[in-house]
Amino acid sequence: MTASATRVIAQPKMKKPGLSWPIILIGSILVLVVCMFPFVWMGLSSIKTLKELYSVPPIWWPAVPTFDNYYKVLFESNIPRYFLNSVIISVGSTGLALILAIFASYGFARFDFKGKPYLQAFILVGQLLPTAAIIVPLFITLRVLGLVNTYWGLILVYMIVTLPLSVWMLTSYFRAVPVEVEEAAILDGASRLGVLFRITLPLSLPGLVAVIVYAFVTTWNEFIFALCFATDSSVKTLPIGLAEFSTEFNTDWGAVMAASVVMTVPIALLFLVFQKMFVGGLTAGATKG
Repeated sequence: MTASATRVIAQPKMKKPGLSWPIILIGSILVLVVCMFPFVWMGLSSIKTLKELYSVPPIWWPAVPTFDNYYKVLFESNIPRYFLNSVIISVGSTGLALILAIFASYGFARFDFKGKPYLQAFILVGQLLPTAAIIVPLFITLRVLGLVNTYWGLILVYMIVTLPLSVWMLTSYFRAVPVEVEEAAILDGASRLGVLFRITLPLSLPGLVAVIVYAFVTTWNEFIFALCFATDSSVKTLPIGLAEFSTEFNTDWGAVMAASVVMTVPIALLFLVFQKMFVGGLTAGATKG
């Protein structure tokens, strides 16, 4: 064995930079506890009696779990109707935002035209406007069009919230698709729409899932617009329905927690189903330009 080989073998192993695994484990557990505590408390509170909810010190686990709060929410309130309204409005707004975002993003990603940077910046400005600044103009517009207290009114209003960021996310994805692939398809006789739907969209599936989840969750949880533009019970959404359990002198916290669980379950299922694609879509979309 040569001297150089001996020196190489004798060299100590380089220590990898970063935190040790016990610190990482403890930090992960702390983050998990902080993030999950509100949901665990909500679930436990939904099966407590009113006396247990107001007890001091707080009772962590109910002595006798009860489902009276769920019965009240599901059979003695308008929550089922509000749930249906939220589904219709969220699905409609998400679908419409996705359709418009696909065509707008593909145009920004593949075509050069005059004023393109300004139009992209103008779209982003719509996301930065405070909600209070646009409520009055929106209400006047919807009243003139006869869309106050209608599904279409809320669907169109929610487009203001979801469409700008959806366009920016999909534009990054479409730019990452190689232009040569689309040019080869066009040479084979495919149209622009054929290239978009048969090549670009399948290759951008994680980005589409990220946009769908983002738009659906945003519209599902939105409160201010629904409060101002949906005053009739036939179009009220779940966030507004939660407020009906609070009166001037009392709040039925058990019913509020049960209704919150009903409202949270669809979002949790949506994330569980699309978790990998959603996280991959966000991380990849953040690094593509």
